[in-house]
Amino acid sequence: MSNQSAHSSFQAAGDTPVFFSSEHRLLRDQVRRFVEEEVKPHADAWEEAGLVPREVLLKMGELGLFGIRYPAQFGGSEMDELATVILAEELGRSSYAGFAITALVHTDMASVHIFNAGNEAQKERYLPDVIAGKSICAVAVTEPDAGSDVKGIRTTARKEGDHYILNGSKMFITNGVYGDIFCVAAKTDPQGKPSRSVSMFVVEKDTPGFTVSRSLDKHGWRSSDTAELSFTDCAIPAANLLGEEGRGFYEIMKNFQNERLVIGAMAMGESQAALELTLDYVRQRKAFDATLWDKQAIRQKLSMLAARVEAARSMIYATALRAGESEDVVREVSMIKALCGELVNEVMYACVQCHGGMGFMRESVIERMSRDARVQAIGGGATEVMLEEVAKRL
Repeated sequence: MSNQSAHSSFQAAGDTPVFFSSEHRLLRDQVRRFVEEEVKPHADAWEEAGLVPREVLLKMGELGLFGIRYPAQFGGSEMDELATVILAEELGRSSYAGFAITALVHTDMASVHIFNAGNEAQKERYLPDVIAGKSICAVAVTEPDAGSDVKGIRTTARKEGDHYILNGSKMFITNGVYGDIFCVAAKTDPQGKPSRSVSMFVVEKDTPGFTVSRSLDKHGWRSSDTAELSFTDCAIPAANLLGEEGRGFYEIMKNFQNERLVIGAMAMGESQAALELTLDYVRQRKAFDATLWDKQAIRQKLSMLAARVEAARSMIYATALRAGESEDVVREVSMIKALCGELVNEVMYACVQCHGGMGFMRESVIERMSRDARVQAIGGGATEVMLEEVAKRL
C-alpha cells in the first residue's frame, strides 16, 4: 500500500466541507508541500544538531505560516482557529515532532502573549519580525517547582523607577537556547493573592542578567532546543510589561486553551503518520508465509486505532470552530489534551509492536516517533491535570 493510498484512507472524513473552506484546504496543501520538500529530506540532521536551522524558520515566515491568525497590518493572514489546527496537524504529520513544536511554540504558545496582551507599540515593535520568522519566540512560565501550577512560580519582578528587576529561573523552555524574544512570567506582588500577583514581560536575548543556564538533553523532540534559563538582577524597561501588572495569570490561563488545542491536533497528526507508515510496513512484512496484514489481530488493532484517531480529530475540528465563535470550550479542550496525549502514545506503542524488532532500532522512523510522543501526555498540561479540569465541569 502506498503512502498516497494510506493517506487517503485517513484523510477522507477530515477534509469534508462541514469543517473546511477552500482556503483551509489550500493551507493544508501548502504546509504538506513544505514538509515534503523542506523538512523530511533534512530533518535527521536537525535531530543530531539539536535545533531547527534559522533559514528553515525564515522560509516558514516567508510563506505566511507564522502569521496565520495575526492581523494583515503586521503581515498576518487573519485566518481562524481551524487554520491553526490544520498547521499543527500537518506539522505533526511530518514525523519530526521536535521540528513541529519549535514552530508551534513560536506561533501559538509564545508570540500570542504579545498579540493578546501587548499594546500597539509592543505589537508594532515585535510582531512583524515574529511573523516573518526573523525573531523566534519562547514562553517562560515553567520553573523547577512549578509547571501547570502557575500560581506557584517563584521568579520575581521588582519595579525600580522605569525598570523591573527580574530574579529567578525557568525550566524546560522550548526555543530557550536559540530564541530571540521571551515572554516571561514573574511575580510582581509576592505577598498578594496568587491569581493577582503574576505579570508577563517581554525579555530580549542578550539582556544583561539573563542567561541560558544550560541546554537540556531530552528523551525525544531532539531537534527542538530546550533550556533552563536564569535571571539575576535582570533589568528590563517598564515598557516591556505585557498588559496590566498582576494580570499575567489570567493571560496564561486564557492561552492554555489555544495551546492545548494545538498540542492535541499535533498529536493526532503524529498518530496519522504513524498509522500510515505502519500500514505500509505490515502489508509488506512477511511472517509465517503471509504478510502481517493478513493476520486478523493486526488488521483489527490498526482499524480500531484509526477509528479513535478519526473521532479525536473530529472533536478537535468541532471545538476549534466553537472556539472561533468565542464559546467557552475549557472542558472540551481539556478533554482533547487528555485524550490525545494518551491516544498518541497508544498508537505509537501498537505501531512499534507491529514493526517488531525493527521498531526498536534507531534507524526506524517509528522508534523516533514513539520517543517524541511520550511528552504529549506531560507537556502543556499533564493528563492528570487535564482530567481534573474536566471533572470540575462535569
